Amino acid sequence: MRKLSIDYVNFIKECWIHASVRANLLLDQMVHYNSAVIITAPYTHASPLFVVLYLPEPGYEEAPVGEELMEWLNIHFIEPSTEEGDHLSSLKSPWEDETFWPYLTRATLRGLSKASVFFFKMLSGHPSEDLQHFAETMTSIVSSQPRLQNFAAERDFAYASRRWKDKVKSLRVDMDQVPEPDRLDSFDNWWDRLSDIVGILEGRGEVVQRVCVELGADWKEVCAAWGVFVDPRLRRQDLPDVVDRVLDEMPPDPTQLEDMVHTALFAGKPVDALLHASQLDQWLSAHLADIMEPLSMIADVSRDEISIRDQHILAYAEYLHSDPALWRITVDYMYSCGDVGKERADEVLVRVPLRLNDKPSTSHGGDEERIRAGNVVGVLKDVNQTCFDYQREAARRTVCRIAAQTLVREKDYGLAVSYCSSAEDWQGLGRVVDRVLDEYITSPTSFAQYASDIAPSLQNLSIHHPSSQGVFVHRLMFAVRYSNFQQLRAKHELQNAASDLVAMFRDDVVPKSWWAVTLCDAVDLLEYRSSLLFSATGAAELLGKLEEIFLEPSLEVDKKEALDRLKTVRLALARYFARSAVLST
Repeated sequence: MRKLSIDYVNFIKECWIHASVRANLLLDQMVHYNSAVIITAPYTHASPLFVVLYLPEPGYEEAPVGEELMEWLNIHFIEPSTEEGDHLSSLKSPWEDETFWPYLTRATLRGLSKASVFFFKMLSGHPSEDLQHFAETMTSIVSSQPRLQNFAAERDFAYASRRWKDKVKSLRVDMDQVPEPDRLDSFDNWWDRLSDIVGILEGRGEVVQRVCVELGADWKEVCAAWGVFVDPRLRRQDLPDVVDRVLDEMPPDPTQLEDMVHTALFAGKPVDALLHASQLDQWLSAHLADIMEPLSMIADVSRDEISIRDQHILAYAEYLHSDPALWRITVDYMYSCGDVGKERADEVLVRVPLRLNDKPSTSHGGDEERIRAGNVVGVLKDVNQTCFDYQREAARRTVCRIAAQTLVREKDYGLAVSYCSSAEDWQGLGRVVDRVLDEYITSPTSFAQYASDIAPSLQNLSIHHPSSQGVFVHRLMFAVRYSNFQQLRAKHELQNAASDLVAMFRDDVVPKSWWAVTLCDAVDLLEYRSSLLFSATGAAELLGKLEEIFLEPSLEVDKKEALDRLKTVRLALARYFARSAVLST
């Protein structure tokens, strides 16, 4: 989990650097923009703090935390500023500047030993010999402050810290011997200023807190300094007690949500941290919750069957869903949230615009052509792959059904049949075939082309879906064979056409609703004068089907026009039998 959290932090840094550069470029283009802007994000502060407090390196769970807190504070809340240091270092007598002692005090408080030592050395030119002596001593003390990271064992660090504190106490004794009149220079009371710094090094909590207030620092700086100077062996589990004590005197600003997040994390209140984080930025609360749950920081309780972690993840996913283009990321988050999240993600997937009916553009024309060639690409491919990755077969089939419906509206029947079979939507397949057959009524020429488009699906169905529902597959088979029959007629291959017509009835391929239409197509073949195209058996089969139509009231052929046309078929058959009888004699 520590590695995952650090990866989060590093990813945030990269993204925010990129975003900051772009934002500052935009600001540079503004007419009234005159000053540099440093853009920061709240989660660039809170995420590293979470790692420091709750995900220490293995073996360091019980190690003191003060130095790590101070490092976090120095990285994310920089004080004192570099500009102040540059200004003071350029002065011949920096102690004459009103910002000198506040700068030196804060540099020492923040553990910035190099800056502190530099300015203590500059005090060697101060007119007070006492201060010169103390500054030299302070240079040695500050530069020799024990750091936990430099010790192999904590007990060695504790021993070194006690000896170091003894040096500070010795300095305090020497300072107390300075007469009151000698504690002033012509600019300030240097003794009081130095006394505050020594009080910090002594680890006097009241001095640390008072100095922070005077410097305009907040409770975070007090807590970090507490773990460095007041209680160098402060453990993570003991930090909430310190926080409570500090907050009694320096409460956080409730209007500053970022500060409230930090407060809750310092105080060991993860649920409160999530609450404030969700109000600040839903990305932050979602990813904090994602890490907190496996660490057992938030109870595995549920509200309406949704855990605390899932509540925050789903809230962020819904926020992402406000931009439909982010559907891929949205469902990734949702699918990590149990059954409720999976159901929501399925709903997102089936509503993703597939853009199958978009006109090909110059930049995307290749994908469009491949879609038309039957290759699943583009958005549809991504949706299908997502369904496969998360094993959401029901959602995938729904998406295929939606794609098929779109393609039917465009009369792209071949691809529509493919998607129906992929979805195992046999009723949908039947509707597609019905639409193709309807094309015969309006345009026989177009029907032939549409039927040829769906012909390859017959072989695919037999290979990939051998158990597919027969009634719908037979309807598809009829459309293909009926198209072949019409093509034979158009090519004047009448003998083959007649044989094919009888074979369709014999194989029980023709739906009953199409018997009348198919029999009407036989009239021209029956009345062909050059030869007899049907065998006696074949003609008898046609007559049998015709009689079934007249005897079956459920076929709804009681309309006068339909009956008249069927009477034409009966007459043609009668003539055909008469011709056959004459020729046979």
